[in-house]
Parts: sequence; C-alpha cells; structure tokens
Amino acid sequence: MIKRTSFFLVVVLLTMLSSCQVIGAIFKTGISVGIFIAVLVVGLILYVLSKAAGGSK
Repeated sequence: MIKRTSFFLVVVLLTMLSSCQVIGAIFKTGISVGIFIAVLVVGLILYVLSKAAGGSK
C-alpha cells in the first residue's frame, strides 16, 4: 500500500513540477528528516547520560 502511494506521489510530482523542483523537494525533505533524527539521537543520549549520572532521586 505504501509503495503504491509513494509511486503515485512521484508520478504526480513529475507531471506537475519541473525536474529541478522535484530534486529540490527531495533534498529539502532529506535534510529536514536528517536534522530531526540528529536532534532525536542527541536528546536520547542526553537522557541516558542524565539517568546514568543519578537523575532519578
């Protein structure tokens, strides 16, 4: 189901936008997801370090 939806979305984007706009949208999405994952990992590391340092009193 997800592959079918993704394929449909790509086809719609390719028919509605120029190739440069499609590539730009892909890279913007990739960067935002990458930043989100990095922030999530840093937050998880800080959480683990605070618990290891005696955060629960």
